[in-house]
Amino acid sequence: MLTLASKLKRDDAVKSGHSNSAVTDSVRRVSIRDRLLVKEVAELEANLPNTCKVNFPDVNKLHHFQLDVTPDEGYYQSGKFQFEVEVPEAYNMAPPKVKCLTRIWHPNITETGEICLSLLREHSIDGTGWAPTRTLKDVVWGLNSLFTDLLNFDDPLNIEAAEHHLRDKDDFRCKVQDFIKQYAR
Repeated sequence: MLTLASKLKRDDAVKSGHSNSAVTDSVRRVSIRDRLLVKEVAELEANLPNTCKVNFPDVNKLHHFQLDVTPDEGYYQSGKFQFEVEVPEAYNMAPPKVKCLTRIWHPNITETGEICLSLLREHSIDGTGWAPTRTLKDVVWGLNSLFTDLLNFDDPLNIEAAEHHLRDKDDFRCKVQDFIKQYAR
């Protein structure tokens, strides 16, 4: 993160005429996405839910990070769920790509990690999909909410999990806990 932020500071030096050509070349390579991410990551880190933790494997690549969600209530309490977030070059016109890396029994997340969250859809019928005004903070809060208030059994991606919940809520809870013990510790 510091390297990208320092590139942006060098950009200010270039604008004021206090620069050499090496600095100028490195500043030109900073994309619009990366400029947005410097600001958004700072805002995200300042407003992160207490059940979430963000990890940047490479601090120079703000467009790729991992998110750990540890719900403190509901069916998924005591589990630790890891998501991989990849922000495309076309950001903020296109939404980040998110995959759940932790195997989970959830109506809105498949066992292979696909996620059903309207704000991650580029084109959404209900109008709640991605918009350029959305930020990484919205994505993180949305993923966190999949374990509480956005848990949706009526419009599932994992139909089998949703039907399981409708059939037998206690057995559904047991299966969720089995998955947590096996995969989400």
